[in-house]
Amino acid sequence: MGYNVCNMDKFLKRKLAIDQSSSSVQENKANDKENDPLKESHVELEAILKDLPCDPALQLKINHYHPNYRMQFEDFTCKRVVANLKTAIISQAGSNAFVSEGFCNWKKSERFQIHVGQPNSAHNQARRSCVELMNQKQHIKVALSKQSDQVRIEYRTRLAASIVFIRFLLRQGLAFRGHDETEDSKNQGNFLRLLHFLAQRNEHFKSIVLKNAPGNLKLIALVIQKDIVNVPTNETAKAIISDLGDDIFSVLIDESRDVSIKEQITIAIRYVDKKGHVLEQFLGIVNVSDTTVVSLKMALESLFCKHGLSLSRLRGQGYDGASNMQGEFNGLKSLILRENEYVYYVHYFAHQLQLTLVAIAKNHISVASLFNLVTNLTNVGGGSCKR
Repeated sequence: MGYNVCNMDKFLKRKLAIDQSSSSVQENKANDKENDPLKESHVELEAILKDLPCDPALQLKINHYHPNYRMQFEDFTCKRVVANLKTAIISQAGSNAFVSEGFCNWKKSERFQIHVGQPNSAHNQARRSCVELMNQKQHIKVALSKQSDQVRIEYRTRLAASIVFIRFLLRQGLAFRGHDETEDSKNQGNFLRLLHFLAQRNEHFKSIVLKNAPGNLKLIALVIQKDIVNVPTNETAKAIISDLGDDIFSVLIDESRDVSIKEQITIAIRYVDKKGHVLEQFLGIVNVSDTTVVSLKMALESLFCKHGLSLSRLRGQGYDGASNMQGEFNGLKSLILRENEYVYYVHYFAHQLQLTLVAIAKNHISVASLFNLVTNLTNVGGGSCKR
């Protein structure tokens, strides 16, 4: 019996603890409801809408109100805007007969004049909008479209002329720009002189180029000329790579300097096409900061990466006799052989012949005299008008 009483006491104590915990939870919920900052239980919705300003700029943001009131607040605001608009139209029209009810009092036709109202009345504004809508030829979009077509045609004309002149200068190997390209200069360069030449003989072309062209669409800037030149360059390189396909090839590299004494390397590839012909194609010129082995290797890899070529397909390499090119330990030839042992090195035959002839000419005066005589005869024959 004592054992049962103890168990009953424990059971009653546990139930009491449960009751206390449940009552504490209810009290916490009640406190949370009282302390809820978002809920505006003490303000009725009608009072909020009654005190709502008519000017939207003076109204509080919708996030300020309780979520339960936001939907009703939006509906009330929309209805108020529609009602104000309808009131404004009725006030301009003279009555609501032309707005909602319909006109039936034909004995008082003067109300039509009241409805039409002043030039800026709602009726006249609606009538003008209807006329503009029906006359699409005078619409602003049509005018802008016509102007855009004209600008596009003029731009294409200038672009076509620039491309023709650039092709001519490239084919003849002439310089594009001059030392002084100002308007007062007597020699602005080959490109601008060609533009002036065509403009003097074509009035339509003269009206859309140079001074008569928009400031940002003249197409005479150096950057524009380089972009146009790069387009056929890239297309030619793509055609060469497409002809090569996935076959193996050899590379020919030579160092040179341009007129501004900047170091650069010329790269050509040698391969056998699908018809069995051996071709040597010029691939590009790469500017380098210096002629060290690392710089030359990085320039070669950058050009290969640009055109999708790989050193694993390389089977031959040809350079001149410079130490940085054919060095046995630290030359460009050695660096490439470390990555691909199948790349066979060949010293330029033309360079070997040149070195041989120079060495012979230094030791034999008769040989040097022979080459000088051949050079003079070649120059005279090439410069003669009858050859």
